[in-house]
Amino acid sequence: MPASAPLPPTEVHLIWLKGQFQRWIRFGRIADECLIDRRRRVVSFAPGALFAVVHWEAGQYGTTLSRLWVLRAVAAGEAFDAVPLVTPGAEILLDLKTWVKVQAALVVIDAIEAQGLRPERVAPDHWRHVGGRIAVAQTPSPYTRARHRTWLMRKRLGLIGHTDLLAGAGDLS
Repeated sequence: MPASAPLPPTEVHLIWLKGQFQRWIRFGRIADECLIDRRRRVVSFAPGALFAVVHWEAGQYGTTLSRLWVLRAVAAGEAFDAVPLVTPGAEILLDLKTWVKVQAALVVIDAIEAQGLRPERVAPDHWRHVGGRIAVAQTPSPYTRARHRTWLMRKRLGLIGHTDLLAGAGDLS
């Protein structure tokens, strides 16, 4: 792809095979959706959008894989990480494996939503913090409305990097 060509939107391939394999979006603003069949679809995200993907697999004796990613869709020219079934890739903000760690992160997401905040609008650094703390079996610091206001103010004043500016608009939720 030439350097001047725009990067296509970040696409995530989702699937739901009951009791075997499930991949779904936990949060994020979907820009477009393409249904392939009743079990599969492809969703896309605009550059800068934050979103969470949950991946679960089971075998004959129960769960074999649980995984949660919080990702940021990249813009043209930005570096990105390879993530299974995410095209072309995305910036990984959080990557957790095992059901215990995934469940801990889902509790964090629920707590953010309980405050009336949208997880896709949370400061990207908070997701890095959550992933780091849960990975070492520690409790992450809570994301408060005061911290969210500070994050939004930093964005408005231009006190953060240009890639983080793409992550969302300036309203509180």
